Amino acid sequence: MADQDAPAAGFSDIKSIGVIGAGQMGTGIAHVCALAGYDVKLSDVSAEAAAKATDIIAKNMDRQVRRDIISEADKTAALARIATGSGLEMFADSDIVIEAASENEEIKREIFKALCPVLKPTALICSNTSSISITRLASVTDRPAKFMGMHFMNPVPLMQLVELIRGIATDEPTFETVRQLSEKLGKTTAPAEDFPAFIVNRILLPMINEAVYTLYEGVGSVSSIDTAMKLGANHPMGPLELADFIGLDTCLSIMHVLYDGLADSKYRPCPLLVKYVEAGWIGKKAGRGFYDYSSDEPVPTR
Repeated sequence: MADQDAPAAGFSDIKSIGVIGAGQMGTGIAHVCALAGYDVKLSDVSAEAAAKATDIIAKNMDRQVRRDIISEADKTAALARIATGSGLEMFADSDIVIEAASENEEIKREIFKALCPVLKPTALICSNTSSISITRLASVTDRPAKFMGMHFMNPVPLMQLVELIRGIATDEPTFETVRQLSEKLGKTTAPAEDFPAFIVNRILLPMINEAVYTLYEGVGSVSSIDTAMKLGANHPMGPLELADFIGLDTCLSIMHVLYDGLADSKYRPCPLLVKYVEAGWIGKKAGRGFYDYSSDEPVPTR
């Protein structure tokens, strides 16, 4: 068990960052941390996913080099700072660990229970959860005062925002360290209270869910709904296209968190969203969602 009186790692103490989960979010977080000069350890339950992560990061950095955002030397140095693996033992020397596993509370709780005995007493823990209670997640750790939410937006290298969420036990030094770290990563922070889905998803996901209801009720087709919101509300991406990009399984999970946590019928997930997830049509990552991605040009499925 960690000594709760042990001082939390301060901003100047952060040298090594651990990242749990080598999916879209985890690889993006590892990417920005390495570019900011930190040593990064990236772990995934799938050794294959962890091994592929550096190739994905390298390709994304190549894109930044072509756009003159970073130099070839920046890319080479950053990639050299990233180590990958499939266990939690690799985080023994990490000053902070950011969890970016599946948006499933039980999975996250099990990860934190296994992680804590490995960490040094001063290490901080953050969760990249987009909706789950930080207070509940912190309660299974041995250091709730040194635990908080650090919610990056997808894709992490491009999106400027990080939501910072205190649990009921999060202490001020931990919050301040994570705030300064976020700024060092080139991000703008938005503090949020620990209520279901925080700020961005509390507003965004009901809009997406309403777009699915609009489709479900036959008010408009996939293409007409997305065209209407892009050209009528100046959104860069239509809500159904955005849902596919986020992942319909993730959208449904967040709607369940909102519906269960706030007990308001306005957050009831649309039955059509449930049906798509049941079919395995969960968006771009599966090759099919509200659009079919099997050809060069996405084709609406309804």
